[in-house]
Amino acid sequence: MTDLRIEGVAKIYPPAPPVLDSIDITIKSGEFFTLLGPSGCGKTTLLRIIAGFLRQDSGSVVVNGEKIDHLPPHKRDVGMVFQDYAIFPHLTVAENVAFGLKARKLSKEEIETRVAESLRSVRLEPLANRLPSELSGGQQQRVGLARAMTIRPKLLLMDEPLSNLDAKLRIELREDIRDIQQRLGITTIYVTHDQEEALAISDRICVMNKGKIEQLDPPFELYRHPKTRFAANFVGTMNFLPGELAGGALTLGGQKAGLSVEGANGPVSVAIRPENVVIRTQASGAAGAGELALSGTVAKSTFLGKEAHYTLKTPVGDLVAQVFDPTPDMLTVTGQTVDVLLPLQKLVVFGADEKALPVKVGGA
Repeated sequence: MTDLRIEGVAKIYPPAPPVLDSIDITIKSGEFFTLLGPSGCGKTTLLRIIAGFLRQDSGSVVVNGEKIDHLPPHKRDVGMVFQDYAIFPHLTVAENVAFGLKARKLSKEEIETRVAESLRSVRLEPLANRLPSELSGGQQQRVGLARAMTIRPKLLLMDEPLSNLDAKLRIELREDIRDIQQRLGITTIYVTHDQEEALAISDRICVMNKGKIEQLDPPFELYRHPKTRFAANFVGTMNFLPGELAGGALTLGGQKAGLSVEGANGPVSVAIRPENVVIRTQASGAAGAGELALSGTVAKSTFLGKEAHYTLKTPVGDLVAQVFDPTPDMLTVTGQTVDVLLPLQKLVVFGADEKALPVKVGGA
């Protein structure tokens, strides 16, 4: 069992801003931990520091209570899966998987046993004698995964391993990766810029931006309760509307929103997920308890089979609504005036510093 601590790790290339700005993270033993963020946020730099391919300017990497900063990559006992497969084209599948074991001078019998186990875990046993050129992209990535696992590392590090695959194969392989990781219980750090991928496979997600941590939480908490505007906007789709805060009362579009908000007076951003926006095609009178009603016009509708997306023009600003299993009358609403209902429990309010403010349903 392996736990990992990142203590005050920083990486700077002057005169540019820090690539990593004093990062502190604790990763639990057996956890599937994902570093998520846009290109240039520092996630791959942090992974390379953990692996030993790059040296930090300050801070420490601690594994099971011991600092490993002085150790070269081959002595850190980590398995690495890369974006570009990084398997040897002149070696067979089995020889690729056995490569790290031979470097560790294990017996022939032990190598054969471990290779067979690893190939079985990634469903590549029948292809053991094939060359990489005879494999699909997904199969090649499975070889890389088997090679990383067969050394039985303390840590498994994965750097955007699915980004070169098509959408359907990415979904299939990410499920395989998660199943294998859970079965083996290897502490895993996974880097991606794909939010859906991160939500699907992670125990916890660390959202990074400009070398800093925006939010570190389990997927449900991250999606439902974003702590910063950046995290809200990066993970999933989010609507933002301008609001005004005065004396703890939130005003939206000239009407009281029925929320008590702890924050300084002034402009705020009010956020809501598209799937939480309710559309009613018939005049419904006053909003129900716990709802804020706006009048809107459907500017655009897109039918996607199991759901439909609507762009709504309101006095407060544009909104996107997502309706699951739309009824036939909802497919011909473009140009119509509709009631737009915003459930108060689903609203998130961000202050001037773009951090989420404490909110309570009910008047101030």
